[in-house]
Amino acid sequence: MKIHLLIIAYTILISFQGVAQVRTVAENHWLLETENMYYSVKVINKQLYSGYYGAAFKQNKYSPDHFTGREEIPVRGKWTDKLPIIEVIFNDGTRDLDLIYESSFISKKDGYSQLEIRMKDSYYPIKVTSFYRVLPEFDIIEKWIEISNKGKSMIKIENAMSGSLWLPLGSYKMTHLAGNHLQDFQPHTTLLTHGTKTIQSKDFKTYGASYFTVRPEGEKDEHNGDVWYGQLHYSGNWRTDFESNYEDRLQIVSGINFWDSEWNLRPAETFTTPVFSFGFTSKGTGAAARNYHNYIRNITLPQQRAKKARPVISNSWYATEFNINEQQQVALAKVAKEIGVEMFVIDDGWFKGRVNDKAGLGDWTVDQSKFPNGLNPMIKQINDLGLDFGIWIEPEMVNPNSDLYRAHPDWVLHFNNRNRTEGRNQLILNLARKDVYDYLYESFHDLLKNHNIKYVKWDMNKSLTEPGWPSAPTDKQREVRIRYIENMYRMFDELTKAFPDVWFETCSSGGGRVDLGIFTYTDAAWVSDNIDPVDRIYLQYGYLNAFPANTMISWTGDYDNHNIKPSMEFMFDVAMSGVLGIGNNMTKWNGQEKEIAKRKIAEYKQIRDVVHNGDIYRIASPFESSRCVLQYNSKDKNESVIFCYELNTQLLGSSTYPNRNPYLKLMGLDANKRYQFEGEKDIYTGDQLMSAGLRYPLWKAATSKILRLKAL
Repeated sequence: MKIHLLIIAYTILISFQGVAQVRTVAENHWLLETENMYYSVKVINKQLYSGYYGAAFKQNKYSPDHFTGREEIPVRGKWTDKLPIIEVIFNDGTRDLDLIYESSFISKKDGYSQLEIRMKDSYYPIKVTSFYRVLPEFDIIEKWIEISNKGKSMIKIENAMSGSLWLPLGSYKMTHLAGNHLQDFQPHTTLLTHGTKTIQSKDFKTYGASYFTVRPEGEKDEHNGDVWYGQLHYSGNWRTDFESNYEDRLQIVSGINFWDSEWNLRPAETFTTPVFSFGFTSKGTGAAARNYHNYIRNITLPQQRAKKARPVISNSWYATEFNINEQQQVALAKVAKEIGVEMFVIDDGWFKGRVNDKAGLGDWTVDQSKFPNGLNPMIKQINDLGLDFGIWIEPEMVNPNSDLYRAHPDWVLHFNNRNRTEGRNQLILNLARKDVYDYLYESFHDLLKNHNIKYVKWDMNKSLTEPGWPSAPTDKQREVRIRYIENMYRMFDELTKAFPDVWFETCSSGGGRVDLGIFTYTDAAWVSDNIDPVDRIYLQYGYLNAFPANTMISWTGDYDNHNIKPSMEFMFDVAMSGVLGIGNNMTKWNGQEKEIAKRKIAEYKQIRDVVHNGDIYRIASPFESSRCVLQYNSKDKNESVIFCYELNTQLLGSSTYPNRNPYLKLMGLDANKRYQFEGEKDIYTGDQLMSAGLRYPLWKAATSKILRLKAL
């Protein structure tokens, strides 16, 4: 009877109050509610327990009042049948934590309800506060933890992750994104059998993301079915564990990867973990992707630029590499202006001593041999053409062959009595050091202050090796990775505040550093150094699982990994599904090629707003067939842009063809509205286009078509 009364009470609250975000159901019992998800926590005998996490009750097929009997903040202490997210050592050597409930507080943060649950150890002077912010329209909850030292002795933190989730009993599979250089953002799915599955970063690179989805075993529909999802907002080393125990209870924990790291919490100090955002939908992985896209555009990205149209970019790298000068770059810019580019970016090679990748990194002054009058005369010519100007930098790296390294060899990450491992002839500066931070901030603040730069491509090429800090006190040396990322965020924060109109792009040998932590400060990401259009269809489909199209920079270029001689139209159609960039040497184009580029860029500008800000429906996956179809719908459902790509030539009547649907059924339209394709006379209802569909327009390999649909 109590359970039924509780359900009735919830239903009344939902009906008359709408989505309440955070509700105190009873004393020390809270329900966190989004549009389609419930998450509950409860104090029992002064212990905080995790409750139900899944579909809202009205669509629920699990027990709504079920409590897992599992700790909401699992710690190292007492039982070991859990993954602890906090592990500490007290001054007397005790490694056991015993958290008891102290108090709670509900407040507002940027208009959203936030719950704080405060706990303390039953004996030692340590406090742990668990934070939850509910964003109902995105079906996402953020959680993070603060650990405070209230005593007079140092407390060693060996592990401090951001959160733990417990799913309903069942058998699950997990999908995540991973890869390598030139093979970024590939989806991988695994059955979560008994034991622990770990995805992680240990070298400051991922080529994927901490993004994951978890589904009941057997479910795979993109557009239907239960999906639990999440990702960590952190750009350093991270770790997410999925542990299925003997009773088919799945626990998920995510946070900073403390492998070979520790944090010494000094008296009166507080350690704050990064945000871990998570959610649930019963409408398949497509809905999970749309939820994250909307959340990132409206919450995560720098909001002063989030709604602005991303400029069409031209970047000089593949055209000129290191061999750059004023006359040559202005010549490229003139063609860029002619075809409709809006932002001209010079890449690597503009600074002192930079004739190849063996020298110059760290010496952030203009190379006088290439630009004897500095950058400003060139920038003025580019601006006079009507183009904004951008520049490539790699702040965190240094070449041993540089004035900076010769003056400060101790500024790099290294260990005493060990060789310094180079990657691409470079080492990593120890950004945890104040003097390194001050030098880099001053260098790039002056660069932006003294030049009319509107776009910064921030690269980071080397993977982490020898993460030593020998000059630091011994109790601080293993904090180096965490302090490095703190200072990197601080530099981004100070530069973006000082220059609020400058666009920032994150790049790391391609997609080595793309996450919701970096997207707090940057506007878009370089997805991969691989710009072959066929490969990009796969890479970008994977990327769009986690991140929206207005963050997905995609260039045209001369890559042809599959020896198919792709057409310019195909290259542009692939690049136009994200943030369009031109990577070709445009000065080598003939008149016809320039006209094609001009026409495609003009078309892109007409569809850009829908692509960047619309809701995506991934109708066909290149991982499951020879097709890829991406449909972007405007929020009011009055406009739709459909990208169709064909990867292999199909023979009509072949044994494989009957398994391919010859019709393309659209999604997410208004069933009652009347629509018309651009350039056609026929009129369709939304219901017709979604139920019956239209004939798929392609059959030949490496071809594409962009369909534009508008409501009458």
